[in-house]
Amino acid sequence: MTYDRLVCANCAAPVSEGRCHVCRANRERLQQDGPFGGLNPVALLALLLIMVAAVALLAHQTA
Repeated sequence: MTYDRLVCANCAAPVSEGRCHVCRANRERLQQDGPFGGLNPVALLALLLIMVAAVALLAHQTA
């Protein structure tokens, strides 16, 4: 989930604005998660399976 849609429970402002210390802390935490931080485990597993299938198909075609 991206922080641009989150609303802070402390100040009722968008987290992306960082109006209070809670907003700023959550914004920093979400930014440190990286590009795959917002994906749930099922989506990561599906992505992994698709990548393995693509590599297997490529190896089968070159053999």
